[in-house]
Formats: sequence, C-alpha cells, structure tokens
Amino acid sequence: MNPRMDAVLSTIWSPLRDTAPMALFFILLAVIVKRAAILEAMRRVRREATTNVLLFAINSMIVAPLVAIPFLTITGIVDGERWFAGFWAGVPGVVVLLVTILLIDLVAYWRHRLEHHPALWRYHATHHADTAIHWLSVHRKHPVGKALSMLVDLLLVLALGLPVWAIVLAGVIRTWWGTFIHADVPWTLGPLGKVLISPAAHRLHHIRDEALMGTNYGNTVTLWDRLFGTYVDPAPYIDCETGIEEGTRGLLGELARPWEKRYRADATLAGEAGAA
Repeated sequence: MNPRMDAVLSTIWSPLRDTAPMALFFILLAVIVKRAAILEAMRRVRREATTNVLLFAINSMIVAPLVAIPFLTITGIVDGERWFAGFWAGVPGVVVLLVTILLIDLVAYWRHRLEHHPALWRYHATHHADTAIHWLSVHRKHPVGKALSMLVDLLLVLALGLPVWAIVLAGVIRTWWGTFIHADVPWTLGPLGKVLISPAAHRLHHIRDEALMGTNYGNTVTLWDRLFGTYVDPAPYIDCETGIEEGTRGLLGELARPWEKRYRADATLAGEAGAA
C-alpha cells in the first residue's frame, strides 16, 4: 500500500488508535474538574455513555473497514500528488500543517452544516441526542453519518496533494480536539476561544434550542463559522441544556431512528422542495 493510502487509513482509524490514552486523559480531566461531584456526573451519563461506546464499536469495527474499500478507490482518483508534486515541499512545515487543518475543517464544516438539512438530519440527530453531553458524545454517531464523514472530509486535502505526514498529524489533532470540545467543562478558552472552537462553543451547538443548534459547526477553528456567519459567542449560554425534541435512546433506538415515520416525512419534503 502506498504512503498516501496508509495516511488515509491512519486518519480513518485514529479514534480507535487513540482510545486508551483519550480515555485516561478525559477521565482524569473529569475527576479534576468534578471532584466531589464525579460520582453523580458518572451516574448521570452512564446510560448515554453506554450507547455511545456501542456506537463507537460498531463504527470502528464494521463501518470503518467497509468504508475504507470505496474510499481507497476514491483516493486513487483524487490523488493530487500527480498535479502538485513538489509544491508543498517548498512550504514551511508549520504552514503546511495549518493549511491541512484549515482545509479539512472547511470540508467538515460544510458536511456538518448539510447534516442539519432535513434530508440528512435523520442520520445526524443521533449525534445531538445526548442530554448529558460528555467526551464520549463525540462517538455518538449513526453509522450512515459516520460513513459520510469518512468519505468526504479528506477529499480536498487529497485533491490538493497535501503531504502524508500533514494529513496524519492533522487527523490526530482534530480527533483530540473534537473529543475535547465535547467534554463537560464550561470553558470558553478566553481569547484563544476566538480562534479555536471551545467546549462552551460546541456545547452551544448541541443546545436544546433548535435555532441556536444551527451555529458553531466547526470542529477545530472558528474561522469558517465566522466567515459564513454561523459563529455565536457561547458566553451567555454556559452549561445550556442539550438534546433534541425526540429524546435520547439506546443503541437499537438510535440505529432505527432515521427510518421512523417523522424523519422519512421530513426527508421526503426536503427532497420535494429541492426538486421544485
């Protein structure tokens, strides 16, 4: 397998690879932040965390290997190394990494924003169902939604021929940061939060208020939200209520959610509106 394919697969499976150190880090963070309230916090998230772990297992062990096959085919088609060979070699490494992160975030921003359209919301609703958001909420993804992100998010950096090391490192950084912003901490990150998506900013994206749910789509940087008019300062919404109208469900309920009558009807209406 060529190095670029190795990079793609490494990025796809980085959450699985990083599971143990992430678990240790975020458990310690929870203990430090919650202190005496840690047992109550664990009790509160127990049922939803169980569902999230089971979805993570399905997405990692079944969805990722299945999606890797067509994605490697797509990778061969859009591999920009043929057109941009040598270009990135003359650019400072820090700049290359920053560009890689920004471009992956750009594609992920629009993929995420489109997932809030009725046609795709039926699959994305699972991710918003946690009423007690915590670091494992990052893994609460319907298999169809997980497959979509795996197929789409890296296409632009592959088409532009970004180097293997930058794609891999950007994947690691985005995986860790994406987990961090789901942590149950009321942090806006101060001035840094103007540049990077903070846990408070992402919690606002998960707010129970469906109008405000259409904000702060970014995973890592606030740039694209600011540029496209979807950034909202989270300061007035610290510790806001999270979840969706239809409520949280167990594993089987989340897997079946997209095919319920309500979601089928919403998707059909969205399709008719798009065709009109």
